[in-house]
Amino acid sequence: MSRAMLVIDVQRSLCEGEYQSFDSDGVINRINDVTAKARAAGVLVVIIQHESKDALLAHGTRGWELAAGLQTAQTDIFLRKTASDSFHRTELDAILKQHGVTELVICGIQSDFCVDSTTRRALALGYEVVLVSDGHTTLDNKHLTAAQITQHHNETLSNIDSFGVRARLQNARDVLFS
Repeated sequence: MSRAMLVIDVQRSLCEGEYQSFDSDGVINRINDVTAKARAAGVLVVIIQHESKDALLAHGTRGWELAAGLQTAQTDIFLRKTASDSFHRTELDAILKQHGVTELVICGIQSDFCVDSTTRRALALGYEVVLVSDGHTTLDNKHLTAAQITQHHNETLSNIDSFGVRARLQNARDVLFS
């Protein structure tokens, strides 16, 4: 089984200022730990950046840039997207197939939007998924705290079984690449 790691939307506008996600610094540190293990094992790392027409995530703006502290490498693939689903109107599936990938390790921002949509689409496309349970985050909403939302998505996504493949939860420290 060939793995790849997806790092979704770890961008300045979502990690600092008014829209800073809960524990974004801690999540970035855990993502860096997992991507370091992935790169050391020769696993493909895909860095995904959301862009929109509004100023928050407009392509090329400071807010669109990767968050301070997120470690990348020249071997990473960088992918731009315009929808919450990282596969929608992008070359992600083709890139993964080209590399023979059958399993994805997923982390990033925001649990209830892009992480959720991408994980569901990955499952629908037949990819096994390891969701880094402490490697994604979001913002509070009117009804739930960010921690509750993240926990809810861990529970929900790991219980989807209708696609024949599953999303398994693993803490960042337990994700291994061999």
